[in-house]
Amino acid sequence: MKRALWALMLMWTAAAISLAQETQPKPEPAAQEAQPKPEAKAPEAAAAEPLPTIDRVLDKYIEALGGKEALEKITSRQAKGSFDLPAMGANGTLTMVAKAPNKSAMTIDIPGFGVIQMAFDGTVGWENNPMVGMRDLVGKELAARKRDSTFNGELKYKELYQKIEVKGKEKVAEKDAYVVEATPAEGSAEKMYFDAQSGLLVRHDAERESPQGSALVETYFEDYRDVDGVKVPFTLKQVMPQFTIQIKFDEVKHNVEIEDAKFAKPAA
Repeated sequence: MKRALWALMLMWTAAAISLAQETQPKPEPAAQEAQPKPEAKAPEAAAAEPLPTIDRVLDKYIEALGGKEALEKITSRQAKGSFDLPAMGANGTLTMVAKAPNKSAMTIDIPGFGVIQMAFDGTVGWENNPMVGMRDLVGKELAARKRDSTFNGELKYKELYQKIEVKGKEKVAEKDAYVVEATPAEGSAEKMYFDAQSGLLVRHDAERESPQGSALVETYFEDYRDVDGVKVPFTLKQVMPQFTIQIKFDEVKHNVEIEDAKFAKPAA
């Protein structure tokens, strides 16, 4: 259970990012066959195309989500759903709340094990679980939690990262995606993959710290749905070296009243 608990702690990456995509049509076969065989240099031509600027990628992402104005109307979010960790036979429910400018909290309920709480109150990051009790986050772990808790973080990438640039183009689920490398002031560089057609974020790779060490976490975002004019991914898949966790949200609400006590560290 300790290994499963470690994985659940890292679950924060996926859930936090989702709170702070539509399919692409395949090329028509006729269009592919229209090219004369001797001139089959389309792949080289595509590879030679210049990459978009980072501003163009980020602007397209904001528009795909619903636009800056729509995003700024949202100041709080509450999401409820379930998770499944097949490798350890663990599953349960989760509730996450987030509030501008940078408060967030997640509660995970695992039948037969207990309740895990994780939060950032704007200054202090803390976790509480049945196995090790309460602990405060420090160093890179705290820095990542603070960054992940920034509400509407997609509007502030250039503030959250010291360096952010488009590095290339790769496939994610058979679809082209622009790869953006973002380097924070503290911690390792992260990679974000934006669907070249829709503009939406479809994958986010980040190294995350925990008491058991660091691990590379690949987070995939699927089933984007419109909620109050803003697209939110309702299915998240988090892939780690030893585990894969799937999160499915059943309910997402915006601009709900959330007391600050939800994020505060419980008294000893």
